[in-house]
Amino acid sequence: MYVIVEIQGQQFKVEEGRKLFVHHINGIESGANVEFDKVLLADNNGEVKVGLPVIEGAKVVCEVVSPLVKGDKVLVFHKKRRKGYRKLNGHRQQFTELRVKQIVA
Repeated sequence: MYVIVEIQGQQFKVEEGRKLFVHHINGIESGANVEFDKVLLADNNGEVKVGLPVIEGAKVVCEVVSPLVKGDKVLVFHKKRRKGYRKLNGHRQQFTELRVKQIVA
């Protein structure tokens, strides 16, 4: 069984026991449970339910494994030829690591 759930504006395909890396969620601690109720689609062994826009009563329960995980560094390099202009910026996105405990459809 899997569901498609919307978490902070992004859609994720979720199965029980899987880990997710979502955009950083403020104010949560490691080991806490988080519920998401914007379930858009549910597939139970070929039986598909599509929400209009969400499925009523469906939710995903997740446990917070790590509240702050930094992603890979992305380098952004700007240059203008023949002008001596160079600029290098780096960015590391912050994520929250979740483990899916239960899917209620």
